[in-house]
Amino acid sequence: MADSLGKKTDMTSPWITVVAGALQRDDRRWLMHRRPEGKHHAGLWEFPGGKTEGNEFPLQSLIRELTEELGIVCYPGRCAPCGFAESTGEDGRPGIVILLYTVSAWEGEPRALEGGQVGWFTPGEVLALPKPPLDIELSARLFANFVICDEPPLPSPNDPPRGRPTARTRSSAG
Repeated sequence: MADSLGKKTDMTSPWITVVAGALQRDDRRWLMHRRPEGKHHAGLWEFPGGKTEGNEFPLQSLIRELTEELGIVCYPGRCAPCGFAESTGEDGRPGIVILLYTVSAWEGEPRALEGGQVGWFTPGEVLALPKPPLDIELSARLFANFVICDEPPLPSPNDPPRGRPTARTRSSAG
């Protein structure tokens, strides 16, 4: 069957929309979820989330999924789209488009309610975790503009002085 523009309307979608949240704590660590045994990609780490349902907007799906999976309540105004990754279907599976949001505020302590486990990691640690292919792509994009290190940030010029500079810390080009 086709609509008035000739587009097929009775066909199921060849791809699935998935939403995922990159939750960051004040200590600059990011939450990752380890997939439970018996699931596709079992044992690998991913950004938590899930499929959109019915006519949900992606942000509505994200808030619902993080409540179901982690037991937290997210603030819509503290969720921001930050990227996406996609794959074509393989082995009879539909393709996937994952929409990633950063999440900077929520209520509750995240815990793995549907199995697996959760952990908090630095950007460098997230990049090193074993992940499904799309989460590898998403994490690389997410952290592309971050300085990847496990050290505290360098002081800014507006920070109060911490002591007198020594010959070792002064620029030799001066």
